[in-house]
Amino acid sequence: MVKRKRRKFSASFKTKVVLESLKEQKSIREIASQFEVHPNQISKWKQQFLTNSEKVFEGTPTTKNEKELEREKMLQTIGQQKIEIDFLKHVLGE
Repeated sequence: MVKRKRRKFSASFKTKVVLESLKEQKSIREIASQFEVHPNQISKWKQQFLTNSEKVFEGTPTTKNEKELEREKMLQTIGQQKIEIDFLKHVLGE
């Protein structure tokens, strides 16, 4: 018996499959055949998607906003350090 290696699917692939199933133009079996995924897996992804879909409309910052805020904070720190270095160079007479 050949043991099949476990596959990992990207979030974009899962979203594509789930959106296709939500259109309800094809059966779950047809979608599973098209994307080479087990029908039960599609049902699980669909359930996860529907359960977590409320988070999209909540007021929490997105990952992009968090990254932008972190970048701004780091730039402020770098700017402050540059000012301190310039001040110390001036005081020491360099």
